[in-house]
Amino acid sequence: MSRTLPGPHELGQNHLIDRRVAARIVTLVRAAEPPLPIVEWAAGRGAITRPLIRLGRPVEAVELDPRSIARLRQAVGDRVTVSRCDILRHAPPEAPHDLVCNVPFHLTTPVIRRLLALRHWRRAVLLTQWEVARKRAAVGGTTLLTAQWWPWYEFRLDRRVPSSSFAPRPSVDGGILVVDRRRETLLAEDDQHAYQQFVASAFSGRGRGIAEILRRHGLSKATLRTWRRAHGVRERDLPRDVTAHAWVDAYHHATRATPSRRSPR
Repeated sequence: MSRTLPGPHELGQNHLIDRRVAARIVTLVRAAEPPLPIVEWAAGRGAITRPLIRLGRPVEAVELDPRSIARLRQAVGDRVTVSRCDILRHAPPEAPHDLVCNVPFHLTTPVIRRLLALRHWRRAVLLTQWEVARKRAAVGGTTLLTAQWWPWYEFRLDRRVPSSSFAPRPSVDGGILVVDRRRETLLAEDDQHAYQQFVASAFSGRGRGIAEILRRHGLSKATLRTWRRAHGVRERDLPRDVTAHAWVDAYHHATRATPSRRSPR
């Protein structure tokens, strides 16, 4: 592990200094099929960029801080396209690619929301706060954001990253989150808006459990019994306890109960 990265906590980013973590991220990118060009957001001084080069794929490294860019260009030369840009405004290529990001902790939610709304990446390997990685991967229960995007993405927690792997050292550990675009989606894109509204309404709905909440969405008692048996859902389970396939099935039932819920095609 190298600890030769002095400097301020620039732009809220914690620079990765653990080569083992960088190597693990590269391994996760390598495992994605087929091999695709790579976009790295918040590349910093190149801790992940340099080992990414060894994959032999085109790499675009996106960074905003001019001091980090100078060090990055010195480290990678002409082997990488280095772009100076805010990652919340960067336009990735309109062709399939993989994406890597050591996410600045203060930008975690907007970065993930923007990423999920983009269309062309296939695998994203994100280094985030540990609790964020756990929540997005539905460890210990899902969140609204994950449930809203589950029909189109799979979220997986890879491992915990100790805070000592960063400089400056943050107050919390990090975690590696892998997000894959589903090859076969659970819903069509035309359903996205209506489905996400349905899930949001269920998460904020009143009731002593998911069954009572969904009853208010027009599902009959008989339908709910069938749905709960099919997905192993208990009557008093909460929205956080519902799986991806169960959410999609509940949405279909709710759509049939109230046809106007579906977005026009």
